[in-house]
Amino acid sequence: MTGDRCRVLFFAEGATLAHVARPLLLAENLDQTRFDVVLARPMAFGWLTADADIEMVELDCQDSDTFSRRLDHGQPLYDLATLERYVQADLALIDDLKPDVVVGDFRLSLSVSARLRRVPYISICDAYWSPERPLEPILPVMGMTRHVPIALAERVFQAVAPLAFRLHARPMERLRRHHGLPSLGHDLRHCYTDADLRLFANFPALFPEVQRTATADFIGPISWSPAARSDLEFPSGDGPLVYVTMGSSGDPRILATVIPVLEAAGARVMVATAGKKLQPGNASARTRIYDFLPGDQMCRLAQLVVCNGGSPTTNQALARGVPVLGIARNMDQFLNMRAIEQFGAGLTLRSDRADRVKLGQLVDRLLHDGRFAERAGTLAQSGPADGILERHIEALEKANRHASAI
Repeated sequence: MTGDRCRVLFFAEGATLAHVARPLLLAENLDQTRFDVVLARPMAFGWLTADADIEMVELDCQDSDTFSRRLDHGQPLYDLATLERYVQADLALIDDLKPDVVVGDFRLSLSVSARLRRVPYISICDAYWSPERPLEPILPVMGMTRHVPIALAERVFQAVAPLAFRLHARPMERLRRHHGLPSLGHDLRHCYTDADLRLFANFPALFPEVQRTATADFIGPISWSPAARSDLEFPSGDGPLVYVTMGSSGDPRILATVIPVLEAAGARVMVATAGKKLQPGNASARTRIYDFLPGDQMCRLAQLVVCNGGSPTTNQALARGVPVLGIARNMDQFLNMRAIEQFGAGLTLRSDRADRVKLGQLVDRLLHDGRFAERAGTLAQSGPADGILERHIEALEKANRHASAI
């Protein structure tokens, strides 16, 4: 405790923007009269946290390019050496800052380091990895899937997936064994979400099989956006407004296919390329292209959002009642979009099968079938109550003090 305030140390893993932005938003929104807040984040994301009115410390993280390369090649996202380095970095910060509670976003090493120091640990994670749900893997986009029939590739993938998931869990299992902690059953879901408390950054209605318990709750969708801009130029004329962003890992070739399809459907299109350059001739006067756009502002105005299917942008869209078309590549994106499709608030297309015919069919359905917007609107009204994080932090800190006093 710092005076009468509970000290909370947030760990923002540098794998993607979302894993830094979510802890940042949560840390900034804690009541500083009740909580002493510190955010540990990689220096590479210093630009994101520069204006935050909370204490910052640097965090050793694997660079995002290495993470993306491992993800694209189907490798474990962290090897044992990296995880062990993380544990030592975590322990140094915990020993120096002496938090009452730690909160991590995909900082898998906290499954070990927080337990070694007996500090209560909250994980911000996604409900599609919850162990309460059956793990039904979806074939991600890989090199072979672009060239072989999907049905054949799917059969091969389903046969090897159980072994592949065990291999992905192996670095965490070896790390825990090295530090004298019990196995997580070689279950990748446990490796990705293990904590004293799991807080799912998703709409509860999308995952009805995941129940709130003493160790799991929904904090609801968390999405960061740059501030709204008044200098944006929108396409003139009639037609629905469609916001398109494939994120920093998006393939610009997908944008080159998507834009003409949307224009042919009569849409006005606002595109964020995340700094990637499009080839000349990919757009007409019905489209405006920017390196970056304020996503929340775009979602307030759009009738459809086209993205990579990941939870950051889909949460942003659905929180505004806007249906989504997810052009997915990796497992996270497919699992997220499966839940959205099942709820009726969007549709999914594999990025390795995103030709103009299929895109046109899905865009037409999403723009003209009002049931998608209706279901997205239902989600927008379904968020959990405020104050969930504060309540859980205080409960964990109180329980830990009681246990320490015995």
